[in-house]
Order: sequence, then C-alpha cells, then structure tokens
Amino acid sequence: MENCTPEKLIQSLEWRYATKKFDVSKKIDKKTWAALEHALILSPSSYGLQPWKFVVVENQAIKEKLKENSWNQTQVADCSHHVVFVIKEKMDEAHITKFIEQTAKVRGADAASMEGYKQMMIGDLVKGDRSKVISEWAARQAYIALGNFMTSAALIGVDTCPLEGINPAKYDEILDLVGSGWKTVCACPAGYRAADDKYSEAPKVRFEAKDLIVHK
Repeated sequence: MENCTPEKLIQSLEWRYATKKFDVSKKIDKKTWAALEHALILSPSSYGLQPWKFVVVENQAIKEKLKENSWNQTQVADCSHHVVFVIKEKMDEAHITKFIEQTAKVRGADAASMEGYKQMMIGDLVKGDRSKVISEWAARQAYIALGNFMTSAALIGVDTCPLEGINPAKYDEILDLVGSGWKTVCACPAGYRAADDKYSEAPKVRFEAKDLIVHK
C-alpha cells in the first residue's frame, strides 16, 4: 500500500475549509462517491459498535426541504451529496448481537467465544449507567465519523462543510425517521467549491502550536 505522504496530508488539510458556496453544476462522480461512502463505513467507533447510519440525500426536492430547516444555508441545496449523520436513540441487545455475529462472520470465529465481550458491552451500554446518556455517547461516535469523512474528502479533492445549524427534529420528519429508533445529530454537504466563494482563499485562523500542543 502506498501511504499518503506527510506533505500531501498537510496540503490537503490546508486546502480544506468549511465550504460556503458549492458549484451547483459539478457533481461528485460515482467512483469518487463510492470511495467516500466506504470511508464512512470504515470510520472507527467505541467497541466497534457503529451506532449510526448515514443518510445520503441527492434528491433535490428533499435537499430544498432540508435547507429550509438548516437556517436556509445554501450549501444544503447546492451541494452534490448531503450526508445526514443519524444515531441509534437507545442501544439494545439486538444491535450488539448483530455486531458479534458480523465479527464472527468476517473473522471466521465462533460467536459463542465472544460471549464475554458481548455481555460486557450489554452491561455497559444497555444495563449500566452509560445507558442513561447513551444518545450522547452515540453522538460522539457520529462526530468521529464526521471527522473521518471530511478528512477523507479533503484527501481526494472533495469539499465539505460540517453543519450543526440544523433542526434535527425537522430533519427526522423529512427523512421519515420519527419512531424508527434513529435520530439526526448533524449533517455535512459535499461537492465542489464555487469559483467565486471568497472563503476558499482565506487564510486559516488557528492558535499557534505552542498554545495547543503539549509535549511531556
């Protein structure tokens, strides 16, 4: 495998910015989008449990409705693909069992041999104290996936803009999530920046390394 060079990584992250205006005429091709969907799937999560779904919206009418519930931010309607990060409202034994069975299938193992691991997860997330704040736990996992998605996109030259300025409850209604056990956390339109987006050339404002990095 050919690794991304340190120089390429920094170049891509310097190039990335929260895109304010997308080029409506440019769409992400199927091969590129397939890679970004796979990057979403490969995102890490606590226990590996993946308490999420990624709703990819390309339908223009739906994007327009979501825009109305995103403080009318034009990126939602103008982007190529609008990704909505959705989490499980409550963790349950069924999801954990499904994960154990998938692990056994992928790794050629015996699901019974992972019973202890399964019960540990159930004890923590279903029956333990963390079950009381499980939505917060799941939301943190979704933000890991969001960061992974944005970095992956930048590495292959696709623009993104993370959005918390949305109405999650309205998103749930529009995307038929109400009563499904899943709910919206955040969103991220993706596409290609417009040539006249003045923010694309604006220098990044970051604190100096000495204010952020601590070496021990």
